[in-house]
Amino acid sequence: MTPLVSLADVQQAAARIRGVARVTPLLDLSLAVPGSSVVRRLSVKCENLQPGGAFKLRGAYNMLAQLTEADRSRGVITYSSGNHGQSLALAAHLLEARAVIVMPTTAPAVKVEGAKRYGAEVLFEGTTTLQRKARAEVEAEARGLTMVPPFDHPWIIAGQGTIGLEIVEQCADLGTVYVQVGGGGLISGIAAAVKRLTPHVRVVGVEPCGAPKMSTSLAAGHPVTLERTSSIADGLLAVRPGDLTFPHVQALVDDVVTVGDQGILDALRWLFRDAKLVVEPSGAITVAAAFAGAGGPGTGTAVAILSGGNVAPDAFAGYLTNGVASSH
Repeated sequence: MTPLVSLADVQQAAARIRGVARVTPLLDLSLAVPGSSVVRRLSVKCENLQPGGAFKLRGAYNMLAQLTEADRSRGVITYSSGNHGQSLALAAHLLEARAVIVMPTTAPAVKVEGAKRYGAEVLFEGTTTLQRKARAEVEAEARGLTMVPPFDHPWIIAGQGTIGLEIVEQCADLGTVYVQVGGGGLISGIAAAVKRLTPHVRVVGVEPCGAPKMSTSLAAGHPVTLERTSSIADGLLAVRPGDLTFPHVQALVDDVVTVGDQGILDALRWLFRDAKLVVEPSGAITVAAAFAGAGGPGTGTAVAILSGGNVAPDAFAGYLTNGVASSH
């Protein structure tokens, strides 16, 4: 069995990414929370303010910085719904490496343009993680590129786990951490840090009702591939958890819950209206779970990860006014 990422791995990643990834603010929004007996104290971890607009820079840079000069000089490639691709493009730009990103044909234009802005070559393939992964593997073999996976690698997980280190330092009465679940890299890393430092704190994963890959896999006792996924949370539509992230969640995460699109929209609107924060649907899903008291009320402060803010203006306007995106 592959060993889990250790606290030391995460701490070393924090030193490696220092000065590149921001230590993002933890904002106390308790006074703005609508009247509720479930959520007493709520803070949000603003990864939407990260360079590249999402938490993914942490893992991408941590991995690229550990590659050999020869591996970087050949160029790097990944498959991504958008945010990992943008962050890899930025990390590659900083380390003077060529980057190729395979995105789904349905990728929001704002995420495609973000990757191109940092100099990456963008290819399009299918609509699922497995389809773009297969294309990326073909391209890597044909061009001699180094693969930088979006979530299922210990260096990626350790980089994302630096968020957990920051939360523990920033929140003295931490009770519950709500974390998005796509392929599982973010929650694996955060749990690896939080559970080793503060074992009493609950870590709750949140995924869309239309993409319950992790909760389905946990029920089955092994990674399960869904036939299809659907949600406005485009960054969380992986059809299968990773072979490495799944055992992390099994061992370290207290619960994984699902949230519907309406709850996500309500949270996104609340974040904009009451907290003055622009957050993409995948980023707002944790606030929706906190409002619902999903995973149990817990004690202490609930912290919701705002994983990203990469959303096109017209799409965001649609979410705010009509409850739907007018376009990507």
